[in-house]
Amino acid sequence: MRVTDARGASVARLLPWTGTGGKPCYVVGDGTGYVSRKADEVEEIQLDMAYELLGHADGLLTEPGVTAPEIHFLARRLTESLEQVQRIAESRGSRLEAALARPEPEPKPQPASASASASASEPQPPPQSNSATSP
Repeated sequence: MRVTDARGASVARLLPWTGTGGKPCYVVGDGTGYVSRKADEVEEIQLDMAYELLGHADGLLTEPGVTAPEIHFLARRLTESLEQVQRIAESRGSRLEAALARPEPEPKPQPASASASASASEPQPPPQSNSATSP
C-alpha cells in the first residue's frame, strides 16, 4: 500500500518496523511528530548496527577455522540487516520523491509603487564637504 497525493507523490512515510504479520506500517504527517522522530531514532540504530555487523563479518570471514554454524548465523544477521537497510532506503526514497514533486512557491511580485517608495525611504549618504580638501 502506498498513499499518494493527486500528483502521485507519496504522502505517507514507511516506518522502519512492521505491524502484525509483517505488514508495513506508515505514518502520515509533516515529519515532525512523535512517531516520525521515533522512526528517525530507530533508523539511526538500525544503520549503526548494520555498520557494526559489516565489521564483524569482515573479521569473522578472515579468521581461519570458522565453522558452518558461525557462517550460517552471520548470514542470517546480515540478511536481517539488509532487509532493514532496504526498508530505510525505500522510505527515504519515497520522501525524497515527494519533496521533489512539491511545486516551489512563486515569488509574489511587488507593486511598482512599493519599490519606488522603498528606494525613496532609503537613507542617503551625507553630502561631502570640500573643506577637508581646501587649503
